[in-house]
Amino acid sequence: MKQVSAAKFKEQCLALIDQVDRDGIVITKRGKPVAKLIPLATDSGSLIGSLKHKIKIKGDILSTGVRWDAQR
Repeated sequence: MKQVSAAKFKEQCLALIDQVDRDGIVITKRGKPVAKLIPLATDSGSLIGSLKHKIKIKGDILSTGVRWDAQR
């Protein structure tokens, strides 16, 4: 995985964005990792329905479970 200092990232931001691969680029400040630049996934449509039969909904998902009176 490629690492780049924050100062270098600031100077070469647009070029680094063009070079980012699926592993990403770790941005460091004073030698310590502070952020990671990763490309956005282009196939996010595959996430739709991916949790079917893997999760179970308990209770009313449209309610917080807290009763309140708007008149007070």
